[in-house]
This record gives sequence, C-alpha cells and structure tokens, in this order.
Amino acid sequence: MTTSLVTKPIGAVGLFRVLLLGMVLVPLACTNLDENPPSAITPANFYRNEGEVLSSLAGIYAQLRGTLDDYYNVSEISTDEMIVPTRGSDWYDGGQWLELHHQTWTPVSPVGNGFGNGIWVTAFTGIARANALLEVLPSLTFASRDTVAAEARTLRAFYYYFLMDTFGGVPIATTTQIQARPRVTRDSVFRFIQAELTAARAVLPATWPAASNGRLTQGAVDAILASMYLNAAVFDKDAGVSATSYNSCTTVTIGSQNACQAAIATANNILNSTAGYQLADSFAQSFRANSASKENILVIKFAPVADIGLNFVMRSLHYNQYTPTPWNGFAILAETYNAFDAADRRRNVILQGVQNNVETGLPAKDRAGNPLVFTINIADETQATEGEGPRLYKWPADPKHVAQNNGNDFAWFRLGEILLIKAEAMNELTPGDPNALALLNQLRARPKETVAPALAGPITHDLILQERRFELTGEAKRRQDLIRHGKYTLPWGYKPASAAFRMLLPIPQTQLDANPLLKQNPGY
Repeated sequence: MTTSLVTKPIGAVGLFRVLLLGMVLVPLACTNLDENPPSAITPANFYRNEGEVLSSLAGIYAQLRGTLDDYYNVSEISTDEMIVPTRGSDWYDGGQWLELHHQTWTPVSPVGNGFGNGIWVTAFTGIARANALLEVLPSLTFASRDTVAAEARTLRAFYYYFLMDTFGGVPIATTTQIQARPRVTRDSVFRFIQAELTAARAVLPATWPAASNGRLTQGAVDAILASMYLNAAVFDKDAGVSATSYNSCTTVTIGSQNACQAAIATANNILNSTAGYQLADSFAQSFRANSASKENILVIKFAPVADIGLNFVMRSLHYNQYTPTPWNGFAILAETYNAFDAADRRRNVILQGVQNNVETGLPAKDRAGNPLVFTINIADETQATEGEGPRLYKWPADPKHVAQNNGNDFAWFRLGEILLIKAEAMNELTPGDPNALALLNQLRARPKETVAPALAGPITHDLILQERRFELTGEAKRRQDLIRHGKYTLPWGYKPASAAFRMLLPIPQTQLDANPLLKQNPGY
C-alpha cells in the first residue's frame, strides 16, 4: 500500500456525511478480544463496493460519540470541576456518581464495572471495527483506498489513546483474530499510537471539502500527538508517575528530541497549517449548533436528529429550563466557579443565580413554583436541593433540536488548547518564558472579543493549570491535567485525599473474567 497524499473526497461526499452522522454498526469483532459476537456482516458478504467501505468507515467514526458518555464522565466527575450530587430520589443510581467523585471505586463497583467497563467496551468496539476494515482493504481497489486506511488507523489509535489514558497498558489487537491477548506495557501502547499516527499523517489531507467536514486531517493527528507528548511523562510510564508533583515532558525522549520539543513541533504544524486554523471571533462561537468554526480541529459530529444529537443540555439544566424535561444532574463545583475572575467572560458559560428558561427566556420556576436559583455551593452532596450548584451551559440549546438531540459538534481538540499545549511545553523548556505567557494572552484576546484581562505573569505551572481550567471547563481534559500536574489525588471540596494508584482506573472485573491473560492494575 502506498503512502501518497490523497486529498480527493471518497465517492459521493454527501452520502458519506449522512453515513458519518447516522451510521451505527454491529461490531465486526469482539470488544473483549476473546469472544465472537454473532453478526450477519462478514467480509464475504460486505465490502463489495466503495459505498460499503464508506459505510464501515462511518461506523468507526460514529463510535466516537460513545466517548462522551463514560470516558467524559470519568474525566469530569472524578475531578474538582464537576459533581453529580444526589438530589432527593434523583441521581443516586446505586451510589455510582458519588463514588466517582470521591474516587472510591473498585474493580467490581458501580464505577469500575460500570463507567470503567463502558470506556473499555466503547474503545475496543471502535478498534474492532477499524481492524475489520483494515484487514479487507488490501484486497480492494479504488482511488482513495489509502486515505480510508489512514482514517481507520488514526481512529484506531485514538481509541487506544482513551484506553492508555484511563487504564495504562492494555492488549493491542491489529487483526480480527479471536483470541485472548495479554496486556502490553503503557509505554508500548504509547509507542504504538505514535507510530500509527505518524504513518497515517503522511496520507491524510490537510483539509476536506465542506461536505466532508468532520473527517480526520493532518491537523487532527497533530493535535492527538501534541496532547500525547505533553502528557508523555504520564503516558510513557508504567511506574514512577508522581501523584504530587509536576510530571514534565522534558523527561521523555521522542526520537532525537524530548517530548516537550515534540509537543511544540506538532503544535507548530497546526499553527502553520494550510488548513488555516484560527481562534474563533468569540469564545462561544465554537460551541454553537452547526458551527463552522475554524478553531475546531478534531470534532465529533452531531445533528438535531433522533439518536444522533448532543445531549449535554439534558445533563445539567433544571427540569423546567428546556423541553423535553432535562435531568438536573451535573453541577460545577464551587472551586471551579470561584476560580474565575469576575471579568473573565468565559465564566458566562456557567449558569449561576436566578434562572430563565433557555428557550423562551421567561423566568424559570423550581418544582415548588418558586423562582429557580442556582447556588454556588452545595451544602451536602448526598442530599442536595434541586437548585444547588452552578450548571455548565457551554453547548447551548440548538433552536432546531429534535427532542433532546442538539446539533452542536463536540471538539476533542480545538486551536485554543493547542496554544495552551505549546505554552506549557515552552515553559518546561525555559521556565518563566515570556513567549509562553504571550500565548496565554493571545487566547484571552480573541479576534473580536477580549475574554479576560491580560496576565501579568510570571508564567508558572499553577498559572497554566488555571488557564486550562478557564478555557477548557467541561471539555473532558481536567482529569488528565490534574494527573500531569500532580494534583489529582489531593483533597478538594467533598473528596478526601486518595492513593496514587487512583490515577488509573482498575481493569473492570467483567474484562478480567472474560480474558484470563489480563492482569489488574496495582493497588486494586
């Protein structure tokens, strides 16, 4: 197979866009990697034409939506950014949400065998779909075959990124062969992902036509790599990650340079890309429904259509703020809300105080008929009232929503974070670097909106971590950030101090039972 750059869209790009939004396929290989679930779809009766190949590729993309459930929940609710308090009879759910926030899970608990198992199955389902397509592609001939293969390899690597982040070392499967596989080291997973992404990048285009918006590009690969390199001192180790001090990318070698230098180089690839990435005019622009923001680099596509819409408004809003009835669950912690300076306009995505219905603008009432007020503090997370806790409203309601399905795309990576990655890596190479501080201030002074006053500096680890909180609240980056900065196991709010082994989730007992070659993470 060649590695020539192919920028031509595959077949009918309009058809692919429909498939990308709507395709949900039965996994073509087992998610536990040791069982063979029944399926009527096999290489013998599928992949007969380019359209069927596109359908399979769309199914690999579609699996990304699942990362916004269990992986997203763990990345946010186990941190000092969000909590899901118990509200009367609502949101107890077997204690799983408080267990997640308190970091008291086990391999057989509601988190370990629930959220953790969900992350495992979602990722390995995506990997299985990618393997099925990649295995058959060499026997097919069509103009953009190599580009399809590069997309599938990048998606497979991205699913391994989620697993590496959450569990450390995991089994690596690159074929559809049904067999039990042992875990490889976290370092091996890191290097596998790096190699796969580097190879795929050489084939992927810098941009796609508008009708193929959402497909992977060189910029998407660079964004994943930049994140990996910044976190290399965590991701590249099976042991020795500090739970209480900063884990510096200068300590890991990537080829002829250290990981901080590699992070800067990949960030520069994005900043200098012919794709023309640029900060959105306003902070809110990239989160609106059907946004065509040039800031977004790697997105999960959603649409105001049944079963394929973003449901974030449902998770946070009060029962009486939207139609259909929201779930009134996720709340922002006082630690995060109070960290924002009052002049920081990025705090406007958090709802606090007297509330209105987000669709009608009319005053909202609580269930007793009183004015709805979101408090800053939650007195007792085990028995919160319906109005306690600020709410994240970063992805606003889509005027065209169908039931709970909104057409806001979710950006796993956008240019705002790339500036933060580059600034942090630069500060590691040269502590106090004023050029790194200038990048943070560039983020605060968007093209048509100054979101916050300029920072005077000097730039420090704590300043960078705070700026990431302000810019990326609710974007599933906080757990990763706290671990890298040595703060994930510290006490905050309702959470006591936790042990260092909590930086990884346990391998779910369900998976240990299914695969005797798996071994549990230390501490569990």
